[in-house]
Amino acid sequence: MENKFILKNGSGSLCCKGCGKQDNKLNTYDWLADIPGNAELEDMVEIQFKNTRKGYYKNSNRLKLEKGDTVAVEASPGHDIGVVTLTGRLVPLQMRKANIKPDAEIRRIYRKAKPVDLEKYREAKSREHDTMIRSRQIALQLGLQMKIGDVEYQGDGNKAIFYYIADERVDFRQLIKVLAEVFRVRIEMKQIGARQEAGRIGGIGPCGRELCCATWMTNFVSVSTSAARYQDISLNPQKLAGQCAKLKCCLNYEVDAYVECQKRLPSKEITLETADSTYYYFKADILRGAITYSTDKNFLANEVTISPKRAFEIINMNKQGEKPVKLAADNDAEDPKSKDLLEQESVTRFDKNKSGKNKKKKKNPEKQRNANAQEMQNNTKPNGGNATETKNSAPHSKKQKNKVERPKNKNNEQQGEAGVNKQLPAGPVKQNTKKLPAVTAQTKEGAKAENTNHPASANNNGGKPNRNNNRRPKNKGNADEGGNAPQQPQM
Repeated sequence: MENKFILKNGSGSLCCKGCGKQDNKLNTYDWLADIPGNAELEDMVEIQFKNTRKGYYKNSNRLKLEKGDTVAVEASPGHDIGVVTLTGRLVPLQMRKANIKPDAEIRRIYRKAKPVDLEKYREAKSREHDTMIRSRQIALQLGLQMKIGDVEYQGDGNKAIFYYIADERVDFRQLIKVLAEVFRVRIEMKQIGARQEAGRIGGIGPCGRELCCATWMTNFVSVSTSAARYQDISLNPQKLAGQCAKLKCCLNYEVDAYVECQKRLPSKEITLETADSTYYYFKADILRGAITYSTDKNFLANEVTISPKRAFEIINMNKQGEKPVKLAADNDAEDPKSKDLLEQESVTRFDKNKSGKNKKKKKNPEKQRNANAQEMQNNTKPNGGNATETKNSAPHSKKQKNKVERPKNKNNEQQGEAGVNKQLPAGPVKQNTKKLPAVTAQTKEGAKAENTNHPASANNNGGKPNRNNNRRPKNKGNADEGGNAPQQPQM
């Protein structure tokens, strides 16, 4: 039963045949592998050998081949062992990409690899490293200015390919004779560049991904330092060079976009004149469209960042003999800074939350102590049945009793006068001011009578009245305990 990965949107399935077992170098995903009859439409098959070496062979025997199969192909002399990496209608596209001419000689596939073929293949591969070390020693003894970077044996072990790097032309005829005598195989010398060597070895680039030359690049274009200048990259050789000690190939990826954006910016040689000083070009954010000017040529001083539109406006004003008051326009607002998408995944986010919790924990004990002290102070206050009262509780008890223990007799003179005052129409203020002292005097005399006669008003000081405990009379007739009504002062 075939394993299929069903897509979530229901548009089809992802066939596992498209990504068979093979080396990651120059890997090509066969997105047409699940189409019925795709492999039989084309006779050409892509075969991969060691590292980045690939070849295209004809399936003349009509073998049923799939991606990942090990096959024996035609070689000169003998045969070679490789792995099928692509079949079907994508093979002609890959041949066109590899610049293979239509009239080129196409070799054929013999068969699928047998156990005997695989045994010879493993034996030949086990000798590659020792052969490379020995050949380097021989080249050094002969005084040749070359570096042998890799050695690849043919599948049947009858031939060896030596990949070397040399800056100048090298006469290696003597070297071939010595190598043939030492290793007893046919010798083939193939010169490669530094970028091809890095692709064969492989590795991880500074971007964190596999090298482009080892994964998908087949054609290498020359890279110059002008590509770094267009992108305003510092000309630091250590940062611009890749693992091959050459300029990074990725410098050419975005050069066209930067060149197009730079056409919208003013020249770096033009200075901007204002009423107070002269500004020189310092740097520019090409993709963002922001130019930074400085009042000094050599270092950044009094920096001002403006848009290209504003820069062209000032240039036109200077051509007409006008000078603006300041470089930046009044309506120019600073662009908001880009938000870091990884800010929420910061390592210090736990420290911030932890410090906040510690601050709260430090404040909680102080609040708890203050609350406990306040509760203890409230508990020390006397109840209504105690003989003594503190000075702090006297005003509170006075307000509470004045609010609760009001006389309820409607015939009371005091309440009657208060009712009259409420029902009088709006008039001169003199009438109200004459009646208010009578009510006040009456309440005062009632309070004195209550303090002298009520048993609860006495304290521990020999039965003297407590001035802080002024109570209104509880008798509905508004009289004291002796039955004597207080005298109302005459108006």
